[in-house]
Amino acid sequence: MFKTRVSQLVALLILAALFGGGGVAYGLSNLVVQLAALLVLSLNFTSVRDFAVYGPRALTALVVVSLAVPLIQLLPLPPSIWTEMPGRALVRDALASVGAGDMWFTTTVSPYRTLVALIGLIAPFAVITTGWRLGGDRLHRVMQVVVALGLLNVTLGVVQVLGGGGTGVLYPENEMPGVLFGFFANRNSTGLFLVCCLILLAALPSGKSRTMGGLTHLLAAVMLALGVILTQSRTSIVMLALPLALAIFRAISGRMGKSDAGSVATSRALLVAGLAIAALASVIPMIGESRLGTALARFENVDDQRALIWDDATYTAQRYWPIGSGMATFDEVFQADESLEYISPRKAGRAHNDYLELAIEAGVFGLAVVAAWALWIAFSAWRAISTAQRWPALAGTGVMLAIALQSALDYPLRNHTMLCMAALAIVLIAPPGRRKPSDANGQEPVT
Repeated sequence: MFKTRVSQLVALLILAALFGGGGVAYGLSNLVVQLAALLVLSLNFTSVRDFAVYGPRALTALVVVSLAVPLIQLLPLPPSIWTEMPGRALVRDALASVGAGDMWFTTTVSPYRTLVALIGLIAPFAVITTGWRLGGDRLHRVMQVVVALGLLNVTLGVVQVLGGGGTGVLYPENEMPGVLFGFFANRNSTGLFLVCCLILLAALPSGKSRTMGGLTHLLAAVMLALGVILTQSRTSIVMLALPLALAIFRAISGRMGKSDAGSVATSRALLVAGLAIAALASVIPMIGESRLGTALARFENVDDQRALIWDDATYTAQRYWPIGSGMATFDEVFQADESLEYISPRKAGRAHNDYLELAIEAGVFGLAVVAAWALWIAFSAWRAISTAQRWPALAGTGVMLAIALQSALDYPLRNHTMLCMAALAIVLIAPPGRRKPSDANGQEPVT
């Protein structure tokens, strides 16, 4: 059953969706995903080797550099070097107080947290190296599975919304009755995941039966969109514009086709889109005035703690600039700089801006890696538009754009589910790479 790379990749994505939505606080659940990723890597050693040798050079380099960020931070340095790094005074004084001021120490102020961050990259690395040469129908099958996982999220979420009293909630530390969480601990991540599923759905072909395929897409799109609304995540609701834009662009592209068949397909696509909008408009009142009103009312509530956290986090970033404090160390270093007037009964936990948090943890090098990824995504997507990979590549670009937008207000890539979703998006965007001498016509055997 799991002899092919497609089935192994699908199994890993399913486990990531079921167990990986809780973040760093749920080590045992994350361990399930990490062990599954290690198993997939062990079964696909040849694929990993081929990725290193024959994979797209820029993508391979970016993957290596991304893994190198936490790895380099874990390398021990002599006291003459690490004690002179910005922001290390507290660590130096703490070690000196126990007579260990002259010991070798890492670049990161918390080696164990950074090690956890490095281990967290195993699953997305497995997704990329396992799926980078998949194409055509095999990629479509993987995308269909992810959309099905989105629908499963909504199904569980409906139980959570209607059940009340924490019914069906997998991560009960967030007590928000009437809010859809699905398999996640953070409703923003739930909403983002469902938006990503809608983007993938917009890029999938309807199948042999256009009528039934269009109807299936319609029902799935309505269900996923309603799920996004029920999360009451403002960023996710706004980002519903992304799958809608992709669907419209696909319809316009089909209409500009030269063949009559293309025009017919476009007309049907526009009809399905219109029916979807009409169906959504008719179903929304069934949600209930209180739930819909609560979701829309959140747009008026902009007076939250984020701006206060950003103010203090900016000071923390300056303290550790340009080296950074170490991946996954934000929660420890931020508390030393948090202003007394901003302190609340709850810990910040995160910067609620992944770019700012990355500036704190990885400094200028981390931000440079993000910029390099953005350039690669833009260039690869632009090149893929004129190929048969157009729609998967545009879907992957839409997923990465959604993640990038929400990263300005939240921390979407701090759980295994969304890390694997981002890795899948990279697979969808990636060019085929260089030919293997052993492959006929440069094509890999179907697996």
